[in-house]
Parts: sequence; structure tokens; C-alpha cells
Amino acid sequence: MTEQMTGAQALVRALENVGVDTVFGFPGGAILPAYDPLYDATKVRHVLVRHEQGAGHAAEGYAQATGKVGVCMATSGPGATNLVTPIADAYMDSIPMVAITGQVPSGLIGTDAFQEADICGITLPITKHNFLVTDAGDIPRTIAEAFHLASTGRPGPVLVDITKDALQARTEFHWDPTPQLPGYRPVTRPHAKQIQEAAKLISEAECPVLYVGGGVHKAGASAELLRLAELTGIPVVTTLMARGTFPDSHPLHMGMPGMHGSVSAVGALQQADLLVALGVRFDDRVTGQLSSFAPRAKVIHADIDPAEISKNRVADVPIVGDCKEVIGALVDAIDRPGDYVKWRAQLDRLKETYPLGYEDFADGSLAPQYVLERLSAIAGPDALYVAGVGQHQMWASQFIGHEKPGAFITSGGLGTMGFSVPAAMGAKMGRPDTTVWAIDGDGCFQMTNQELATCAIEGVPIKIAVINNGKLGMIRQWQRLFYDERYSNSDLQTAQRVPDFVKLADAYGCVGLRCSRPEDVDSTIAKAMEINDVPVVVDFVVHEDAMVWPFVPSGTSNDDIKIARDMTPRWESYDS
Repeated sequence: MTEQMTGAQALVRALENVGVDTVFGFPGGAILPAYDPLYDATKVRHVLVRHEQGAGHAAEGYAQATGKVGVCMATSGPGATNLVTPIADAYMDSIPMVAITGQVPSGLIGTDAFQEADICGITLPITKHNFLVTDAGDIPRTIAEAFHLASTGRPGPVLVDITKDALQARTEFHWDPTPQLPGYRPVTRPHAKQIQEAAKLISEAECPVLYVGGGVHKAGASAELLRLAELTGIPVVTTLMARGTFPDSHPLHMGMPGMHGSVSAVGALQQADLLVALGVRFDDRVTGQLSSFAPRAKVIHADIDPAEISKNRVADVPIVGDCKEVIGALVDAIDRPGDYVKWRAQLDRLKETYPLGYEDFADGSLAPQYVLERLSAIAGPDALYVAGVGQHQMWASQFIGHEKPGAFITSGGLGTMGFSVPAAMGAKMGRPDTTVWAIDGDGCFQMTNQELATCAIEGVPIKIAVINNGKLGMIRQWQRLFYDERYSNSDLQTAQRVPDFVKLADAYGCVGLRCSRPEDVDSTIAKAMEINDVPVVVDFVVHEDAMVWPFVPSGTSNDDIKIARDMTPRWESYDS
């Protein structure tokens, strides 16, 4: 099928052909030719954000909530560089995203033209691949390849930078949905010999742990994981990016490992003799001091990206493949469940002895953990929770009951403040029938709350719980513990209501609510749940000294986990 059209029209037609229904973007000179045919598009909805960073995070939230490729668009120069943070975020968390940027005309590239930036060079280390398109005839093929690359193998962001003259030139539109990428052949099916070796190690282990990361969710393998765990009886830990991939309420679930993980999850990894690592990166936030991490454990490491295997921890059995295929093959290869009664009893004692808890304040101030407990109970496991970064993120991971895969979205690897509001907007647009709660801190919220205007105008009724302690909470916690309580530049003054979040919400056409007493939490959440036609911002004014526990200080051993200040658990050895 051939048809004469401009490169810009070819871009819109190609987006329609790959199934795009939503694009988050902001126009500018170099990308403006693409906005003209978007005006007439009936299959693609363009969402005008208030900042390009918001477009990128919205595309991430959309992708996380739907499993489809998220799309964002910006102009050259500052428009493109404003996408760098969400592109890096998507790269770290393996989120399928295509970022489309305009570029100055091809004849001006390299001349320091107005609004010129080498966005391909800038994003080379943080994209799965990127393209500079200077010929209108290459646009359809490039879009097809970009979407294929973003969504297959290990998902990730792909940048397509298109010069203005390519968008304006006329071309014959050719559509071939089969990408020509002979060097790109991601391995999805695991090698049978490696599966047999893994099954052998599992049968020999006395203290195994299923160490589950975000790759399991991205593979859509939560059902297979449940089957493997119940077949073998092996305890499970789920990383921050895998919360909900295995139900919190399941008796085999030991919790979240890592810097702010549960004692039972951290203890399980430290005392294991075998780690069955599925779709994980052995991130420093999980391992702590790498040399002391899981010191007596052999490692089976399965990942679709061969570059991750043995990158941080050498694998005894490396398995390259899609986690859905890998786990299914392991289920078929394991012929008998292990005897882990004593091992599970030891971990269950850790769960009972060191449950997650928090401090109630004598002055009647609101504990942020209580807010999230009640939000979880009232909104329930069918809601979608999108957390920013900081103390509130950790409390959300700890005190919300995560029962369903994909119901918790956050910025993991990059730890991007400002992620929550635009990502929640994108998630809600991807799943309009789902209740979406953004959980944000007062610091994060002030970075991207301009997207409330987008939500109000576009009719995206997200609900935002601002955990407002008037501080940069995690910074303050570290200053309290490690810097002699010298609180340098961590006071946001929001306790003086600068800004007043309720008035801010009203100014943006949203509903603003405030809650500062424990007895009002349930009724405030219930009121927010009743409002479904406009966004709602709830200012939860919480105690400034609330801390995130447990805590493994950065660079120390997981064995040194603190359950409270100067308090460590008493470890019970499996061999004792």
C-alpha cells in the first residue's frame, strides 16, 4: 500500500498502525509539523501536558498500567532534554516507551542552531536504542522498529529523533510491520540443560528462597510463580518492583527485601543456601554490602537480559530467557517438592517476632503509616497505587497490602522525585475504570503538580494522597541518623502551608481536602473515594519525625539491619 503524504502525516499513520491510542506531549517549533496532522487524527489522542517531564512519566505510567508501549513527544533542544529524566527512569525500570522528538532541519545539525541539542548522543547510555531520522521515507519503518525494540526482549525506552525537514517533506507511505533487525534476536526460551541444572540445585537445597524481581511481572508470570512456589514450598521475597507479583497474604511470602525490607525477607536471603533469582538485578538497595550478601548461597539467576547475569553476583546456574518460559520449565522439571518445614518455621518466627510496625505519637499527631494502612483497607487491592520517591514510597510498599500484579507502580532504579502525579495520570488514562491513588510526599508533589491542570482539563480523576511532614523526609531521616541532627536544607516549610495544598488543588480545578487527626482518616479517604469526576488532593499532615524502619544503612551488611534506632534483630541460625 503506497500513498503520497508528508513525513508528519506518515508519522501519525505509523503510530496508528502500531496501535497507539494516546500520546503525551508538548509542541514546539521542530516538532510542530507533526502536530498539524494530529489535529485531524481520530485514532490517536494527544494529551497536552504542562511540562515535558510530565509527558515522559505519564507515558511510563500508561505503559506500566496497560503493558503497552507508552508514547511521549517533545520538540528539539529544551523540549527533548526535559524528557531525559523520564527516559532514564524508563531505562532503569525496563519500561517500554517510545519518545518522539523533533530536531532542527538536517542542514543545521551541528551548527548550534536555535533549540538544537544532540538528543541521540545525550540519551545513548539511557535508551535501548535510538534513531535520528533525516529522510521522510524512513519514518514508517523506524516507528515500526522502535515499537518492536521497546516492547520485546527486555523492555525499555527507544528514542526517535526526526528532523523538521523530514517531517515537512513529501514521501510515499510504505508500511511493513515486520521490522528488519537482523542483529536483534532476544532469547526467550531457556536452555534445557540449564533448567535441569537448576532443578538439581533446588532438589539439593535445604534453605532455598525465590528472589523475585520486576522481570517476573513484566513477563506476565505471576500465575507461574505461584504455581512454582506452591509446588516446591520455597519461601518467596518480592523486590520493590515486584510488589504484588506474589500476594502479600500468601503464607510463603516473606516480604520485601532490601534497605527498608522486612526482617523476614532480609533474613531469608542472608541465611539461604540457594537463591532462585528471577528477573532481578541484584541491586545495591537489595544486597547492601555485596561481599556479605547471602554469603552461603548458591545462585540460579534467570533473566531475559544476559548482561544482567553475573554482573553483580556470579551465578552458579545462569539461565537466559523470559521468566514466564523459565518458571514454566522449572515447574515441569521439578518432580518432587522439597522438605522445607524447618526452614519455613524459622522464617515464620522472624515474621512473628519482627513484624512491620510504627510509632504512635503522644501529641496525637498523625502517623503516615496509619494513613497508608487505612488507605489500603478502604481503597482495597483492586485499586492502583502509584508512589513517588522517599519515605512515603517505602511506607506505601510496606503498609499497603499488595495482592495483585501491576497494582503498585513506582520509580525504582532511578528514584525520581516528581514521578507520582504524572505517572498516575498516565495509569488512569490507560485504565480509566480503575481507582488510581497517587501517593506522594510534599517534596515530590511540588516538582510535578502542574500536571493537575492536565488531569482537570482532560478529565482524569486521579486521587492524590500527599504525605505532608513539611520536610524532605528521607533526607531528614539520614540527617537525623548520620549527621548529628543538622537539618541542612531539608525543611520545606509546608507546615506553614507554603503552599497551601488545599488552595492549590482548588486553583487547579480539583477538590482539596485536609486531614491531620487519626480519627478523621477514614472519613477523609471515604470522601475522596466518592468523588469520581475531578481529581482529588488530600493533604495528610503527618508528624515530622516519623521514620522508615527497618533500615539497612547504605554500604553496610544486611546482617546489620536496624528494626529501630540502635536495635538489631537476634538472628537464629538454621543450623542451630
